[in-house]
Order: sequence, then structure tokens, then C-alpha cells
Amino acid sequence: MPEKKINAYLVAAGMYHDIDFARQEILKLLLELPNVRTRVASDFHDLEAIQNSDFLITYTCNLMPEEHEQVALKEYIANGGKWFALHGTNSILEFTADGVDAPETAPILMDLLGSQFMAHPPIQLFTVKTEAKGHELVKDIGEFETDDEQYLCKMHGENELLMYSDYSGTCDGWINSDFTDNEKRAVYYIKKTGKGEVLYLNLGHCRGHWDMEPVAEYYPEIEKGSWDKPEYYELLRRGLKYCATQ
Repeated sequence: MPEKKINAYLVAAGMYHDIDFARQEILKLLLELPNVRTRVASDFHDLEAIQNSDFLITYTCNLMPEEHEQVALKEYIANGGKWFALHGTNSILEFTADGVDAPETAPILMDLLGSQFMAHPPIQLFTVKTEAKGHELVKDIGEFETDDEQYLCKMHGENELLMYSDYSGTCDGWINSDFTDNEKRAVYYIKKTGKGEVLYLNLGHCRGHWDMEPVAEYYPEIEKGSWDKPEYYELLRRGLKYCATQ
């Protein structure tokens, strides 16, 4: 009996990140699943193609689906679709005179994703910890250190927390700057809607020299974040396989 073909839909686009690098690495991992065939896009406009896919993967930043697209994505998940959402998929950014804002202008999407990015402290080492130690997506990963953007998010609805980090403090330069509540900071979780689910893994920052336009013409550092960590690649592999086989 031949293997069933699985259709994946990858949206890789957005601002302030090395999207080319992330897209390439995700496609390499998808090639490890021989029965998966992937369409690649830079937006959510082709709703028919998304609806006909077995699962969706996104690596974006500041790229919001239009409202009717958000409604269609919610329907897609409710009907049993899977969505592996990475890094800045839940981010809306506005650079203002008072700091970087994360306006709450896409409630349908953020409720579906289960969180909205609010801020992050300066990139520095932090520890990722496992909450659901027996779950197949994170079993035996354990704790590891990474120098990524540590996402501080507003959570929406109930979720199954898989991994988290600790942070208590303020974030200079952000409109939402107070994170002194000592809550676990979700790094990886599952948010169910209807028959389907979103896997959200917010690690994976990467940036090259020309990725901060129009804020800056040239960015001096090359940042790879968790892409330098074998644990991150293992999480990606497991997440992609989970979506392709569930």
C-alpha cells in the first residue's frame, strides 16, 4: 500500500527577519518527510489552497491576514486542520515615538492562535523548560539555553503548555513594558479549536544585515537565535511530523 500524499502549505514572509533563511530551513526539514508536498506562499490570500491542505506552517512577522482570511483560517482549524505556527506569526508591530507597540487589532486571529506577542527583552541567554514532559512533541528534550527573542505574550483561551521560560521585569522601548507578574512565559503550546489545533512554537528568531528596512538600512549583527540549537531542530522535526501524521 503506497503512502498517502500529505499536502502542506507554507507561508513564509514578513518584516525584520531573515525570511529567506527560515524558509529554506523549514523546506529542508519538510523534505525529510517523503510523502509531504509543499506549496509556498508569502500571504494568506489563496484560501482555497489552504483549505485543501492537510496542514499549514507559518514563519511570519507583522504579516496579518485580512479579516475574511482570519475567519476562513478559523474555519479551517475547526474542521480538523493543523497549523504549525512559528516565531512571529502572532506579532503586530507599530514603531511609535513612545516605543514599539503591539496593537490588538486582529482578535479573531489571536484567539485562534492562542496568544499575541507584546514585547521581548534584549536578546540574551534564557532557559527553555519542559512542562508536558511526557508529550511526544517535547519528550526527553529537557532544558536548554538559547539566545533568542524571549517572547512575552498575552494569552487567549485555554491551551496545553508544552514548554516555557521564566521572565519577570520590564522591557524598555516597548509600549507594553511591565511583565512583573511572575507567570510562566509560554514558548510552545497547543491551542485547540473544534476538531483541529494550532501548535505554536515562538522560538526561531533570525536576522541578517538588510532585514530591518525601513527602520534601518543596515543591521550590523547576524542573528540566528535558536537556529543554532539542535534542540530547536528536533522540535521542528517533531512538530512537522505530528502535523503530517495526526
